[in-house]
Amino acid sequence: MKKQKNSEKAGKLKIIPLGGLEQIGMNITAFEYEDSIIVVDCGLSFPDDDMLGIDLVIPDITYLQDNIEKVKGFVITHGHEDHIGALPYVLKAVNVPIYATRLTMGLIEHKLEEHGLMRNTRRKVVKFGQSINLGNFRVEFIKTNHSIVDAAALAIYSPAGIVVHTGDFKVDYTPVYGDPIDLQRFGEIGKKGVLALLCDSTNAERSGFTASEKTVGDTLDSLFREHKKGRIIIATFASNVDRVQQIINSADRYGRKVVVEGRSMVTVIDIAQKLECIKVPENTLIDIDELKNYPDNKQVIITTGSQGESMAALSRMANNQHKKISIKPGDTVIFSSNPIPGNEKSVTNIVNELMMKGAEVIFQDVHVSGHACQEDIKLIYNLVRPKYSVPVHGEYRHLMAQRSIALSLGIPKDNIFILKSGEVLEMNEDGAKINGNVPVGAILVDGLGVGDVGNVVLRDRQRLAEDGIVIAVFGIDKMNAELISGPSIVSRGFVYVKESDELIEDATDLVLDEVVEALSMGITDWAKLKNIVKDALSDFIWKKTKRRPMILPIIMEENA
Repeated sequence: MKKQKNSEKAGKLKIIPLGGLEQIGMNITAFEYEDSIIVVDCGLSFPDDDMLGIDLVIPDITYLQDNIEKVKGFVITHGHEDHIGALPYVLKAVNVPIYATRLTMGLIEHKLEEHGLMRNTRRKVVKFGQSINLGNFRVEFIKTNHSIVDAAALAIYSPAGIVVHTGDFKVDYTPVYGDPIDLQRFGEIGKKGVLALLCDSTNAERSGFTASEKTVGDTLDSLFREHKKGRIIIATFASNVDRVQQIINSADRYGRKVVVEGRSMVTVIDIAQKLECIKVPENTLIDIDELKNYPDNKQVIITTGSQGESMAALSRMANNQHKKISIKPGDTVIFSSNPIPGNEKSVTNIVNELMMKGAEVIFQDVHVSGHACQEDIKLIYNLVRPKYSVPVHGEYRHLMAQRSIALSLGIPKDNIFILKSGEVLEMNEDGAKINGNVPVGAILVDGLGVGDVGNVVLRDRQRLAEDGIVIAVFGIDKMNAELISGPSIVSRGFVYVKESDELIEDATDLVLDEVVEALSMGITDWAKLKNIVKDALSDFIWKKTKRRPMILPIIMEENA
């Protein structure tokens, strides 16, 4: 009875995903209770193929800005870009403290230094098992395993009840670095009574258990044993410190020197070494300029580019654009990662390029996922025993796959919430419901510009990419309303002018007729005159070519 009275007095906890649902990346979730908001993670996503020229995509944090007096801090689960990448941009508008574990904070601080934000940003490194008080919340960091060191789950204590957020996780009983996931603590919190579980859905479609990271070490050892003659080049994710550790271990075992190549890879390994999250045997790591001092069979190159990124080190090696390393016959190139959905074509292109250079390419069985499969997810549910299930981290199909798991474990369907970004889930022990929406969306980062490229600009870029641009330039004496120069037609990305003389001449004659006629009718409004030229030229080009380039009329005011 006492518990019931407390729940009647308690207000409602709001769970508000501002990104990260129905997509991979841009993870950010607000938890609100009365006058307190905490924000779990603050990630970016990478642009879709149709986002031409865009570098990064970050979440719209209008809701946090509108409620800035309530926001107590950012609580970060781990150091991947889709969980920390937006922090330098968001902190400029929402400057509140950051709480994270050791390596996660090291990676965040590197970003803050690059953006000149270190001095103005409050930071606190949190140990596993430690709790922090933030307004009406208390947040406990729980040890988990993932494809990056120091990943944490969060137990979020509020007057309305306890919420467990797994972050990205896997169950690894034999991790390369540190302790296994703290399943005991999950069970202890479960016995207290958990209101809701927000669980990683990335691998919810995969049956069975996720293999231990150490299994990759055995595979690497066998590959080193089989390929003793030439260089070994291994591409993996820059943030997978455990994978790099195992590559270094195998290299040391077989008497090879190691070069780390790729800016992001060098940065992460440097930070991990300083924080003693990776152990490198003495004289194993060498500078790239020292490679010439060792025969090929004594070299290992760990590089970025496992996803086929055009500017990554492996791509530049394959295309002879790297200043110091080129692929040659006898090289063994190992892809120690799986293609992220959407990157398959880029990876295939790189593989083909490497093979044409004479390299042997290996990309099977040299990777294990950092995310929990179905049996691991079931284990967490059985330990935590939540009243409500809120699948997170994944596309809609991943969220629905976790819903099926929750149903199979006996959670009522009315207690499972598949949220969309922006929806407000209100809950306490007495009930839960979706109640309203907050503004969400994607803010596009292009160079130094944040949010200054929107749908209109993207649409223009797509048109330019698809059909090019046609510019019509002519000079007018405004005083006398007379055409005194031009028109001249210039095109880029539309047709090769030297081979399209007739088309350009006909277009020039058309613009000439339209301008002369408009001026004779007394039209001196430049905007109206530009629209007349634009419409006429657009129709003409469509009829002649079935293309719709961007039409840009330019009027030069001149004196006769």
